[in-house]
Amino acid sequence: MNNRIYLDHAATTDMLPEVAYAMEPYYIKKYGNASATYELGAEAKRAIELARESIAASIHAKPSEIFFTSGGSEADNWAVKGMAGERKQQGKHVVTSKIEHHAILHSCEHLEKLGYRVSYLDVDQEGIVKMADLEQLIRAGERSHQLQDKITLISIMYGNNEVGTLQPVEEIGALARKHQIPFHTDAVQAVGQVPISVKRLPIDMLSSSAHKFHGPKGVGFLYVREGVNLPSFIHGGGQESGKRAGTENVAGIVGMAKALSIATKEVERKAKEVAGLRNYFIKRVMQEIPEVRLNGHSKKRLPGNANLSFHGVSGTALLVLLEEEGIYASAGSACSAGSTRLSHVIKAIAVPKEYAYGTIRFTLGRETTREELDRTISVLKKSVKILRQEE
Repeated sequence: MNNRIYLDHAATTDMLPEVAYAMEPYYIKKYGNASATYELGAEAKRAIELARESIAASIHAKPSEIFFTSGGSEADNWAVKGMAGERKQQGKHVVTSKIEHHAILHSCEHLEKLGYRVSYLDVDQEGIVKMADLEQLIRAGERSHQLQDKITLISIMYGNNEVGTLQPVEEIGALARKHQIPFHTDAVQAVGQVPISVKRLPIDMLSSSAHKFHGPKGVGFLYVREGVNLPSFIHGGGQESGKRAGTENVAGIVGMAKALSIATKEVERKAKEVAGLRNYFIKRVMQEIPEVRLNGHSKKRLPGNANLSFHGVSGTALLVLLEEEGIYASAGSACSAGSTRLSHVIKAIAVPKEYAYGTIRFTLGRETTREELDRTISVLKKSVKILRQEE
């Protein structure tokens, strides 16, 4: 459909032409294995290291602190499971939040099966973690002689993938550092969307994925602050300083570096521009459609995120009507197709039931236009009216 409107950039983004162009040689002519000692391999190795330098510069890290992965989920798994295993003699208690991505939550569930204790912090109705609860857990752990009470890792996401709320990562990191607890943040939704400096922020580990900022799928990185001892996650060869075995995805790594370089150069301007369109969209929807609720923090949110709940409407049915008009968004309430369960995020922020099942996540991108939003609003008004009349 030529006139489609894509408003699901939190799920994935289109690859920029410049990125595809940068990647192409490493599929066809410069296809060497970076571990090979001859020139074709050395050429691939140089490309990887240049990409590492570029990515490090984008978040103000050192190149030696960047480790390439297959994406955000692998990076999250590595950070959580790796750090828990590395520090199990010092503590077996991991702290996270109730609204994390499933890569974190399922990693924590795995640790629980191995005898670890996991505390899932509550969030307020805007989706922000309760710092008082975190401080209380830390103090209790320091007083206790039980390993299951002593905190070995804090993992709180930078920006929520469903409702867009930005967490107080600087405050969390400062508290963690004060008590010498490693702090990891899943920044998959934030990298390339908002300015991030690990030199300024007290973050020990940070996860990212290229396809969230117009790079290729299947590649990401984990930032690990110098001095933080994170063990190997995938064993085999000596790639990634012996930390992550496997022949490198050279083209993907090059593409990721190119995409992040482009995003970083214009991140402040684009964030402001996209947030302005988002605010326009939210304001019009809430003014022109009765009984609509905005989920997440009204200001402390990812630039492109507009998570809205429509009273008395099925989110799944609303998405079908939108798709019929060539508009693509996603449901913020269903865990999977056909599921009647609410998303863990919508439950955690206590969205009233009569609104919760009518939740839609619209996520704008760098190319989203006001005209596209105007058309979306027009279709939304018509679709919500149809569905409410059917009730």
